[in-house]
Amino acid sequence: MFRSSAMNSAPASERPRLLVIDDDRKLCRLIGDYLTPLGYAVTTVHSGPEGVEKATAEQWHAVILDLMLPGMDGFEVLKAIRRTSDVPVLMLTARGDEADRIVGLEIGADDYLPKTFSTRELLARLRAVTRRTRNGKKSDEQETEVIVGDIRINTGAHTVVVGDEPLVLTPVEYDLLLALARARGRVRSREALIENIRDRSYDVFDRSIDVHISALRKKLGDDAKNPRIIRTVRAAGYMMVNPDDDVH
Repeated sequence: MFRSSAMNSAPASERPRLLVIDDDRKLCRLIGDYLTPLGYAVTTVHSGPEGVEKATAEQWHAVILDLMLPGMDGFEVLKAIRRTSDVPVLMLTARGDEADRIVGLEIGADDYLPKTFSTRELLARLRAVTRRTRNGKKSDEQETEVIVGDIRINTGAHTVVVGDEPLVLTPVEYDLLLALARARGRVRSREALIENIRDRSYDVFDRSIDVHISALRKKLGDDAKNPRIIRTVRAAGYMMVNPDDDVH
């Protein structure tokens, strides 16, 4: 029997809206049956094209996205969502391939979960990605802009401009860049970045943070072999510097 939360008594319009894109109807029912009593308003669709249409036409607190979908796979759905939305996306896959996980993170997934998940783990990860978004908005109220070199981060609008060109980032990439910029000149460990950005505890050996750093460097035009903006500090973590600073 599920334990109801305070969210369950809230009007439907105030409940967190969750979109599940998965062709496994039994799993969709399981997710809905578990999360609805906990206060979520759950909508399910069962194909890639339908998922893109629904995800981009309405506002959602989070999206749960299956990798294997009819009509369009989960990677293509995610790419389409990211063209217009920074909604937190939790990807599911029946395959445990590390390559799938890396690709999903590179193109904008906020988290990844094998289909062998427990309902408790699903809830914990879902709360983590949505809590990270809420916490990001709270911190935005305290400062309006962070500048490192020609990189300008507008914390109110959640936008990044490099020189005169806007930079399109995923939610995780944005939070990662902002955390590094705020700590400019200081090394941030992978563990600290994961805790601060993802707002959840990962295994200290989890390498997903490296995937996001790599994607962020590419978008910043930072040479991965000789980075001048985000530097790797061996056995310590990462550090962001002004490219014009003489930092070694």
